[in-house]
Amino acid sequence: MKKNILKMMAEASADEKPSEQPPVSPLSRARRGSSVVNNVGKALNSLSESSSIVLDPSKIDASPYQDRFAGDGETTEEIENLAASIRAEGQKMPVLVRPHPKAEGRYQLAYGHRRLAAVRLLAAESKTPAEVTIRAFVRPLDDRELLVEQSLENGVRENLTWIEQALWAAQLRQAGFSSVAIEPVLGLSKTPISLMLKVANAIPHDIIFAIGRAKGVGRPKWMTLADLCLKGGDETVARIRGGLESPAFKAADPSRRIDFAARIARGGEETRAEASVRELVSNGRALGRISTSASGTTISIAGAERDFAAWLTDRMDDLAAEYFSSRAGSDRKN
Repeated sequence: MKKNILKMMAEASADEKPSEQPPVSPLSRARRGSSVVNNVGKALNSLSESSSIVLDPSKIDASPYQDRFAGDGETTEEIENLAASIRAEGQKMPVLVRPHPKAEGRYQLAYGHRRLAAVRLLAAESKTPAEVTIRAFVRPLDDRELLVEQSLENGVRENLTWIEQALWAAQLRQAGFSSVAIEPVLGLSKTPISLMLKVANAIPHDIIFAIGRAKGVGRPKWMTLADLCLKGGDETVARIRGGLESPAFKAADPSRRIDFAARIARGGEETRAEASVRELVSNGRALGRISTSASGTTISIAGAERDFAAWLTDRMDDLAAEYFSSRAGSDRKN
């Protein structure tokens, strides 16, 4: 394919606007209804069916630059919905790949992450997975060009969380992009990007990925955690990493995990108490969990176990009486 998508975007922009107007930057932040989004559509629509080829999805590797959080529940649901759409209507838009720089016969993805994941899901469900293919544009790209194309896809996405943007800004900076070049990619000015880079550099990325994309969590909480890591140094980071394996941390959603990590960083008593979570299991069947914190103990029964919850509720007074009776007998013996 001789023309890349960014060049075609610029041409589409030039055709549509008077010549005296400045061209749209290929790295401009694509917002809903913006000229960049319109130009993306025109550029992609102008690529003919013959421009793409059919590939085995198992031969396509992820981009070396990570902009996604693995295991996110929201993303999983979206991929399942996209797979259902492709199953019913076919793949409407090819993905973009480059020949793998180190593995002959393989490719690396530039954009189309969810389309690739959806096609792989269809292959896994198929009785003849070898027959499931994916349409792709193949173009030789160096690392910088790959980042530009990947940024284009990120620009069109409307659901990037604050921390996803921060990590992407950090990767662009590491690849040699200046702050001036990063600003139009994220649609932000110098100061917000500077704060994003501070967070991305202060908090180890394994901790960030363990917390998750944290939908709905903005800059203040991430800045607080970054400051705690900077002030506490290696000792604080080690303490946070130790807490990542606790049942309480793993059971919490990302919006609570960042608060949990901050409490661990502070080394408060509440953190150690909250880490006490025990699963309530009988004959291999998960009935619920018992969580202990500084404020008390909570017994949570799984929604599917309503009968057990009712049984336990009816007998709670008797259980309490039995406990205090046993404590009274023990006190008399002592």
